[in-house]
Order: sequence, then structure tokens, then C-alpha cells
Amino acid sequence: MKKPFVNAQKLEEIACEFGTPFHLYDEAGIRRNARALLKAFSWNKGFKEYFAVKATPNPSILEILKEEGCGVDCSSYTELLLAERAEFPGKEIMFSSNATPEGEFRLAAKLGATINLDDFTHIDALEQAIGYIPETISCRYNPGGIMELSNGVMDNPGDAKYGFTYAQLAEGFKKLKAKGVKTFGIHSFLVSNALTELYYPQLAEVLFRVAVQLRDETGCDIKFINLSGGIGIPYLPEQSPVSIEEVGEGVRRVYEKILVPAGMGGVAIFSELGRYMLAPYGCLVATAIHEKHIYKEYIGLDACAVDLMRPAMYGAYHHITVNGKEGAPAVKKYDVTGSLCENNDKFAVDRMLPEIQLGDLIIIHDTGAHGYAMGYNYNGKLKSKELLLCEDGSVEMIRRAETPDDYFATLDF
Repeated sequence: MKKPFVNAQKLEEIACEFGTPFHLYDEAGIRRNARALLKAFSWNKGFKEYFAVKATPNPSILEILKEEGCGVDCSSYTELLLAERAEFPGKEIMFSSNATPEGEFRLAAKLGATINLDDFTHIDALEQAIGYIPETISCRYNPGGIMELSNGVMDNPGDAKYGFTYAQLAEGFKKLKAKGVKTFGIHSFLVSNALTELYYPQLAEVLFRVAVQLRDETGCDIKFINLSGGIGIPYLPEQSPVSIEEVGEGVRRVYEKILVPAGMGGVAIFSELGRYMLAPYGCLVATAIHEKHIYKEYIGLDACAVDLMRPAMYGAYHHITVNGKEGAPAVKKYDVTGSLCENNDKFAVDRMLPEIQLGDLIIIHDTGAHGYAMGYNYNGKLKSKELLLCEDGSVEMIRRAETPDDYFATLDF
């Protein structure tokens, strides 16, 4: 059974002070999780987590992670600006983009970020944009085919738009070396939300073998291998969390099997986790404001898909708790909805829950990553505030709610 990270009384106090809806983040949980990740990979002296800014682009969250030793992975101009304003030095920034505008390459280079090229043609595009090629470059690899583990098919890299083929990677490394690149990295992102300890070790084995082959074929000095993201979290209450300790140990075994004998025991391991770092440590809190009894039973909230798009976008499951009724039996079947003029604006469909009264606080779990960040303004709806539950029990507003003036700011009446 999933339990909220904040107790019922405290949540009532927060809702009374700030009003709903809001996203709430758990500082203690974020720090604890970051420390567990770093400990799991402490065997690798160069290990670095570059938090995927796209998951939770809030400077207060980034500051917590920076204090815990993390860098940031940016994928756009604005995310690079956010990293700059959050005072991450260039060496702490990884820039991973695709179909990249010239201006983004220019800003990444200006900040001293490590640029992760997505395509062979981006070598010339980068040089054209900034007038040179940096001495450190990473390239994203796509092995194609199907990504399979012992427990089944995970994803289909061959259908993904990201990355170089191996032939392009080898040719690209040679070309980059000829242009003065001295330090190389390899990056790959193959699956999303993998709930298995096997994904990172298996990906590592693929990339480690590619690294050795590239080193032998091109003579390039490969200093880091970026496993990117993909480690998942248990959205469903019956699912178990991934053991990051087992993941780290699995990668270590592959590292010692492949890289160490090849004389590459100094290669640093990087990750770019977003969901794993933040999702369980955030929730969306809303109030039940309407009920409807037609062909189904509906509960309408003061939040909508503007505040959490994942269920509407691809039917993602988010667990729901009715505040103060955590132990009550789930006796009624509801569709839990927002107020958008779209029938997919539903946080849950046919969900068995305790009986809900108007005014009840509804907790939607695991929204700490790709929750607020994916919001939009359809129907002129305004995005909610973000709050931080600090380690000392106090609560800070780390982003105010949008106002109509914000919505109209780009218009000329």
C-alpha cells in the first residue's frame, strides 16, 4: 500500500495555509535518495549524476541536488539558462538535445557544458554554430533493434529518433579527433521506467563493449560513459522499487569484466536520472469540489491535466489517496476528473477508493518528476503552485501559481 510522505494533519494545515491545488515535494526523501545513488556507485571515482532538468525544472529542487553532489542534464536553451541561474559551473552541465537549434549549441558552449551530440550531422552543425569543436565531446549511441532483458522486451531502440548507429559513431569519432577533440564520451538512452535491476548492467555491457571497440578502431581517448536515465519507480502499489544498490553492483561487475581488462579502468560512469530521483518525492494535492452521478460516478477536482498530464497523455497510472482515509476500505468506483473540455482529463478511471465527500483532500502520488513540468494552458487553465516540505517540517512556496496576467503577458491587446 502506498503511503503519503506527509501525514494527514500536516497536509490539512498546508492546504489551509496555501490553498489547493499544489505540487508538494519532500526534501528529506530527495536527499536520502540522492545519497543512496551516489553510495551505490561510489566504487567508480568519476561517477556523476546529471539530474534531468526536464523532469522537475525548479531552482529550489536543483539547489538540493547540487548540495548532494549532482550536476544537471539540460535539453533546451531555457534549461541551460536555468542551470546558469542556479549557478551550476560548466563542468556540472551536460547538454543532450536533438534537432538542435544553433542558438542552443552556442549557449551550451558559452557555459562550458559538455555537449552530447545526437547525430553525425551535428558535428558540422556544432562547428558552424560556434566556430570550433570543443576538446571534450560526447556522442549518443543507438544500437537499433529491440532492447530485451531476461524478463522480456523493454523497448524498441530501432524506432527511436535518438543517436548514431555504430558505423556513424566510429566515423564520427575519427572526424572529431581530426578536428581536435581530445576527450570522448559515449551516451545512450534506450528504455523508460525500467523496473528491474538488470537494465543498467545490460546497457553498461553494451556500451562498455562499444567503448573498447571504438578505442581500438579509432584510437580515441574515451573518458566517460553515460548510462543516461531509464531506471523506473513503482507507480502501482503492488510494484517493488528498484534496488539501486543491486544496480550499482551489477554495473561494477560488468565494468570489471570488460573495461578493466581492456586497460580502461579509469573510465567515469555518468547517469542522467530524472524520474528515479524525484518522482516518488512529489505529489499533487487537490480538493474534491464536485460530484456527478450519471452512467458512472465522478469526482471533480480543482486540479486538471494542466497540473498533471501523464494520465491524459498516455493513460499513466498514479495512485490516489484520500487524505485522512488511508485505512478506509475502497468501497466506491470513481472516475476522478479535472474540468478541461477533454474527456481524457481524468486522473483515474474506474478506480476503487474510499467514499469521497466534497472538501476531501485528494493526494495523487509520484508526481515529483514529469508532473508540473509537463503542464500547459489549454482552456486558459493556470498552472498550480509548487511547495517544498523542508527537512525541518516547515513548508516553502518554491513557485507561485500562475495568474491571468501571466497568461496574457505575451499578448498585445
